Amino acid sequence: MNVKKFYGDRMKNARLFRGITLTELSLRTGISKQSLSLYENGENYPDSKKGQKIALALNFPYDFFLYNDHNKTSTDVTYFRSLTSATKMSRTSQSIKLEFVAQIYEVLLNYIDFPSLELPDVDFDSNSDDLVISKNIKEFDQIEQIANSVRKYWDLGMEPIEDLQYELEKHGIIVTGFNTEDDKIDAFSQRTSLNNGTVYFICVDQGKDSEGRIRFDMAHELGHILLHPWSESLELISKDEFKARERQANMFASAFLLPKESFESDAKAYATDLSHYLWLKKKWKSSIQSMIYRSHQLEIISSNQYQYLMRQISKKGWRTREPYDEPFPLNENIFQGALDLLFEQGVFSPSSIMLIFKNHGISLFPEELEKLLCLREGTLSQQRNSSQFIRLKPR
Repeated sequence: MNVKKFYGDRMKNARLFRGITLTELSLRTGISKQSLSLYENGENYPDSKKGQKIALALNFPYDFFLYNDHNKTSTDVTYFRSLTSATKMSRTSQSIKLEFVAQIYEVLLNYIDFPSLELPDVDFDSNSDDLVISKNIKEFDQIEQIANSVRKYWDLGMEPIEDLQYELEKHGIIVTGFNTEDDKIDAFSQRTSLNNGTVYFICVDQGKDSEGRIRFDMAHELGHILLHPWSESLELISKDEFKARERQANMFASAFLLPKESFESDAKAYATDLSHYLWLKKKWKSSIQSMIYRSHQLEIISSNQYQYLMRQISKKGWRTREPYDEPFPLNENIFQGALDLLFEQGVFSPSSIMLIFKNHGISLFPEELEKLLCLREGTLSQQRNSSQFIRLKPR
């Protein structure tokens, strides 16, 4: 007997979430590709046995396929730094994961007063035909001014930003991180339309990149949020235009993390000494290569000096791994803070919040949700400990 409440669109989302094709799912389940296609399109329904095979193959709770979405989030566009190299399936998988994050955020909005979005109004013409940074002085000056305006708007001053993740979350941009399982995807950002407005999400790859790289990735995505349109599919723009937007986001990240006056003051005394950039790395929490690039961009060093320093970096083997580079985990993010608050105030327990998520169509294993939301291990999967109601006998 067919299970008529099996939602095929949920099956498709789960498959894309895992980044596998219909052919791969057919091999895992023993169900024909044609049948799976009919299930996804809602033209037929699997019986209970086949439905559970599909759930097992996709590592999703079977209940996930039996609940319709109550939260209809709408994703406008997703900016991937690796649009030209990462596969479409890989990009789709990460985008769907972030949509799940947006749905959870919308559920938590019923109980948590999250920070509202605070961004300065900027006026930037992103349709530049000039792809050579050194010749586009107007664009360079515009981006420098915008980067400074954000620092002023957020009251950051001109010194190194101690905790960029905190500043983004404080001003209404949601940051999370999970293993993208694709070396070609470093970070991406997404704008999602919810019932109460628009929210921006930034996701970074967890577990392999250094602090300097993670901070640059977050600043790069902030550049996209501020500088670029979010109403058109990136698949429809030319490669040259995409490269121009990436370059502009890189320029913004450099200007935002390494503001001209204060960074120039630090760098210019020993601007051609590689060991000096090692010291600057600790202060500015940026990679040596990004600081050398910034020094060249600000004309602190000449093109010949820039090339010489980059050759020295290659000779030392620092292109892929610099001194002091260690995998940098995100700090506990705004989701961890929200759930901790709900648990501490007795509003929910881990099991009851999981039930709330399930009732909103977010039926995932606790461990999966912990990874998606970048939570401490055990936040949603912890079991009641018997030590809560037993005690040692007094001696």
